[in-house]
Formats: sequence, C-alpha cells, structure tokens
Amino acid sequence: MDPILVGKAVTTDTSGSVVLLPAYGNRHGLVAGATGTGKTVTLMTLAEGFSRIGVPVFMADVKGDVAGLAMPGTTSDKLQQRLERIGVSDYRNEAAPVVFWDLWGKAGHPVRTTVSEIGPTLLARILELNDTQSGVLDILFKLADDRGLLLLDLEDFRALLGLIADERKDISTSYGLVSAQSIGAIQRALLQLEQQGADQFFGEPALELAELMRTTYDGRGVVNILAADQLILKPRLYSSFLLWLLSELFETLPEVGDLDKPKLVFVFDEAHLLFDDAPAALQQRIEQVVRLIRSKGVGVYFCSQFPDDVPDAILGQLGNRVQHALRAFTPRDQKAVKTAAETFVANPALDVAATIGQLGVGEALVSTLQDKGIPMPVEKTLIAPPRCRMGAITEAERAQVRAGSPVGAKYDTRVDRDSAAEMLAKKAADKAEQAQAPPAKTRADEAAGSEHGFGDAVKDAMFGTKRRQGMVETMAKQTARTVGSQVGRRIVRGILGSLFGGRR
Repeated sequence: MDPILVGKAVTTDTSGSVVLLPAYGNRHGLVAGATGTGKTVTLMTLAEGFSRIGVPVFMADVKGDVAGLAMPGTTSDKLQQRLERIGVSDYRNEAAPVVFWDLWGKAGHPVRTTVSEIGPTLLARILELNDTQSGVLDILFKLADDRGLLLLDLEDFRALLGLIADERKDISTSYGLVSAQSIGAIQRALLQLEQQGADQFFGEPALELAELMRTTYDGRGVVNILAADQLILKPRLYSSFLLWLLSELFETLPEVGDLDKPKLVFVFDEAHLLFDDAPAALQQRIEQVVRLIRSKGVGVYFCSQFPDDVPDAILGQLGNRVQHALRAFTPRDQKAVKTAAETFVANPALDVAATIGQLGVGEALVSTLQDKGIPMPVEKTLIAPPRCRMGAITEAERAQVRAGSPVGAKYDTRVDRDSAAEMLAKKAADKAEQAQAPPAKTRADEAAGSEHGFGDAVKDAMFGTKRRQGMVETMAKQTARTVGSQVGRRIVRGILGSLFGGRR
C-alpha cells in the first residue's frame, strides 16, 4: 500500500521523502508545536493521506479551519514553489469526503449519547464533582439499574435525583449515606451544565460508532469533523466527550491484531485538556485505552503545543512524531524544548534542541516508524501541503455538505421515548389518583351498611318519610275517620229522632 507523504527531508546531508507507513498508522502519534507554526496544516495533510488509502478519520475542529477539508484548494505561486521543492508530481486540488458533527447540532449533525452510556465516572468529571458527590452519583446509577429506570437524558437524571431526595433515608440505609447537601450540589452543577447547552448532548438517537467508520463508494475513508470552536470553551465537556468516544471504541471494537492499515484514526486536538486536573484513576484509564486500542486497529494522534502536555506513560506509546517550532522564551519553553529533543531518535547531522527553535512555518522535525516498527532518525522536514482548502468555509458551503450527508436523516431529528422521568411521573400520578379515590368498603362495613339500610327501611315503613306517610300515620288517620263517622251518625240520629219522635 502506498505510504502517506508527510514531506521532504531538508537536513544538510540528507534529501528524500519522509513518509508514514500505513501498517504502522495504528502505533499512534504526536503533533506538537507553538501556535501559528503549522500544526493544523500537518493534521490536514495526514487526514487526507489516511482518507485516500481508505482509512476513516475523526478529528475536532477547534479553530474552524479544519472544515476546509470539505472543499478543494486553490493553486497559487507559493503553493507551486513548495510542491516543486518537495517533488510532488501528482498533486491536484480536491476535497476530502467529510461529515460534519456538532454536540449542539448547529454546525453539523447532532452528536448524542445517553446518560447511562456516559457513566458515573465521566459524568462526575463533566459536572466537576468532589469524591463525596461522585459517590452519590454511583448510588444514583445503581438505583436506576435496580429499579429498571432508563437514564437517557438530563430530564431522567434530574427525576432520579428528585427520587433520591424524597427517599433519602431509605436509600441511605440500603446503598450508603446520601446527604441533602450532596444532592443540592449535584443539582446546581446539573443546572450549570444545562445552561451551557449540554442537554442537547444527552438523548436519542445515540451515535453509533459504525457511522464514524464509513468509506465512500470509491474506497476513500470519510473524515468526520467535530465542530469544537464553542465546545472548547467548556474544556471539561470537550475532553470528557472525546475520552468517552475513545473508550467506546476500545470496548466495542474486536481485536484484529496488526493490519495493513488502521480501521480508524482518531485525532485528539488540544490534548492537554484531557490530562488537566485528571484524577489518577482517570489518567490510568486513558493510558490503558491508548496502550491497548492499537490492537483493535485504531490509531490515536494527540495534538498539543508542548510534548510534555502528554504524560510520559502515554508519550512512550506514540511512535510517529511531528514537532513544529517551539520558542524558548521562558523556563517552561526551555524545558519543553529539552523534552522534545530527548524523545526523538538522534540524528548525528542534526542538533535537535537548536533546530526546534529555528524552524519556520510549515517546517517540522519528523520521526516515523519504518520497517519492523523501528523509528527513523529525526529529520528536519518541509511539510507537504494538503489538497483541500487551507482555511475556513462559508455557512452556505457547510450547509451544502450537510445536505449531501448519508447520516442526516438518522440523527437530525431527536427521539424522546419513555424513560426514567416518564416512568416516575406515571407512578406519582397513579399514587395521587389512589389518594383521591374513596376508600374501599370492607365486609364489616358492608354488613353494617346492610343492617343499617334494613333498619332505615323498617323505620320509613312504620313512621313514613317527607314524601309518603307510614303505617302508624295511616292507621291513626283511619281510626280517626272511623271514630268520627260513628260519632257523627249518632248525633244525626239523635237530632232526627227528636224531630220525628223516634227513640234515641
């Protein structure tokens, strides 16, 4: 398979192409250098090279200029002179196949995952929780598992926090102490996260990793670009998302051993954000992933200003190195220059420490793995230019790329199915309805009611009601009429007898 052209060696007594062999593309790499020295262009050159040989790439666009991969470049006199110096004869302006992604769904297709998939460890890092509050988060996830509650979005997360607050005493007894202060702190952190727009990140449809490993009909690897110009302003969310993505690749992909080319190349820009304030357990996890994901066909390339931004345990795993200029103006810079010089395989014809401070824009010290995985001696290299546009694209051009994307129909529309929030709300509604319903009658109540009803019926029959008279009243009236009639007849007979002389 054709190697990826990185540039041309310009060391005094050496002249030749500097290449990256595809078979060792999964041995990871580092691109370092001060701001404005050409790191982004180098990343674009590497991304194009991997794409041309059929390797998908995932990379973050921190400044907005990596999006230029989606558009063909333009030829200029300066570019032509550079191509002649490097000796590139088959150069042509062309765009790479690109899919844009964005956590907020504005500059690309929405990237979503569920709260359950992100897990308590990374979620605690995103929310910047202390150890005690992180412990409460562990209890929350365990409670969700035990009660069969789906944690999909932040609404589910908030609903479960409310459940823990309501049942805090019982949960503390069963799972461990949960304080009201810890719940309040997590709720406040959650509110801040929502105000930053992170609620768009949690939900469904969740990103399927297979989408990041697409190839085109002509065999080129798709370059997945994450719009990170706003995301980088929230460094914990940025680094935690990329670490989650890398961990998911590690846990999902099968072991494949050594391939003739990587299955995916993952570029981690602004790598220092991944390790800033990272607890020891998290840093150990990163080291494990980087060390073992190679055998699953994934190459990880870190990009940062200083090589010592990456811990030594991980730096030792990075076989392909590109070091752009560093200016030793401060003791921090001088230490970085020394570190960079010591990490390269020495070249007798090159003073590495002195050369690092003298590199121009588009020049770099390069060392890649060659046959049998042996690193080549470091070479001062003129970096080859990419074939795409070296700069940002317009909103109209971005919209055009999105319109032709193969994944838009699947991810652009959010799905909200029943999960923890809906399930808990339904239980609360059922409980409230039961509380408002009249109590059910027992057998004793029914018997008492039956006896009471029979007595009322007898009373009504004997003494009557407002609408009808009872038996007693009826008999009394009948008696009165009977007595009245007899007395009346006697009086009449007495009067008539006196008139006609009859006997009384």
